[in-house]
Amino acid sequence: MAKFELKLPKMGESVAEATLTNWLKEVGDTIEADEAVLEIATDKVDSEVPSEVDGVLIEKLFNVDDVVQVGQTIAIIETAGSDNGSEKTVAENSPSPEVVKEVEKHVETAKQATQVPIENTGDRFYSPLVKNIAAAEDISQTELDTISGTGKDGRVTKNDILAYVENRTSGKPKPEQPQPQTVVEAKNPETAKAQPTEAAKPKASVSVSGEDEIIEMTRMGKLIAHHMVESTQTSAHVQSFVECDVTNVWNWRNKVKGAFAKREGENLTFTPIFMEAVAKALKDFPMMNIAVDGNTIIKRKNINLGMAAALPDGNLIVPVIKNADRLNLVGMSKAVNDLANRARENKLKPDEIQGGTYTVTNVGTFGSIMGTPIINQPQVGILALGAIRKVPAVIETPEGDFIGIRFKMFLSHSYDHRVVNGALGGQFVKRVADYLEDWDINREI
Repeated sequence: MAKFELKLPKMGESVAEATLTNWLKEVGDTIEADEAVLEIATDKVDSEVPSEVDGVLIEKLFNVDDVVQVGQTIAIIETAGSDNGSEKTVAENSPSPEVVKEVEKHVETAKQATQVPIENTGDRFYSPLVKNIAAAEDISQTELDTISGTGKDGRVTKNDILAYVENRTSGKPKPEQPQPQTVVEAKNPETAKAQPTEAAKPKASVSVSGEDEIIEMTRMGKLIAHHMVESTQTSAHVQSFVECDVTNVWNWRNKVKGAFAKREGENLTFTPIFMEAVAKALKDFPMMNIAVDGNTIIKRKNINLGMAAALPDGNLIVPVIKNADRLNLVGMSKAVNDLANRARENKLKPDEIQGGTYTVTNVGTFGSIMGTPIINQPQVGILALGAIRKVPAVIETPEGDFIGIRFKMFLSHSYDHRVVNGALGGQFVKRVADYLEDWDINREI
């Protein structure tokens, strides 16, 4: 009998870890190749980890809510093949038994803890494992916020909090915690003015009656809320709006959509048409295809369009069309339909929501005629597509002006005013509108 190590697979260049959310198999269960063994969660995507071999699950090295690094061994599967010296040692990529045992103790204790739960504060995100250890060791929210993190973006890792616990139990001093300031009434007004005391900003209190329903935010909901607040605190949001006449686009699509569906086996929606116009405009204005890193600007070589897609639970996810400027309309349509369908089925891979350089969101899907979307960091712009409406409009012709029925929509462009001025932001969205208004009604597809 041989043993096979099931490792956390690589899920993209920027994905270094994932949280184990559910074991689909138990020790002793028979597993077939390509059968899912466990479920994991990254930033916004929930995925399954399949087995690469047939065999029997004999050991699980992590518990639910543990954070696993890419490449670490998650489980051991016993296969029917001979050993041939190919058995891998678990110790190479997995924690030592002592560490695993210690973490399991923390997790088990945390389940029984009754203290106030740890929450993410400001720009500090804590993984479920860190929260569990904090609860088990009776570490308060204020105390946890003082721990320096060594993970990505300063995140507190398992090793950080375990080292803190070890220092605390060995008698070493805790990180200095902020002490509440006492306001002393000054008899001399000048003295009081010279020594102002900054009071902590109180949180708005929420009263709950017996008839109210309390709903816990989902994991994705918490992440989206964190990203949205972080974006508004990072970028100086400004908007430009353009009304666009898409009558040619409307009539052309109605003319070709039947033949397109018959030939390609795909529905031709408006989204790939809009995406093509955005990709062209980004080539014309490459300083909209940038990112900000501190005091430097990163000019992106590739045009990777994020496409906001609604999920069945009401949340949004942004799959990315890589190298969108290199696709013709057929390729763009297939990419849009594929990503949208797999987003709704929760089958996107982590790498497929990474690397976007500009984002488009269709608020018109929900009946909105315009919107002011929040920038998807670290990008500097996002375009909202409003609903297409049939409206009366003035039409200019060589014979004179007259009133006619046209199909129109609003394009709402949010951009980061730190690096994008009003001229660039306005010219870019106007160029998108120009490409749509100049659509060739006789275009072949």
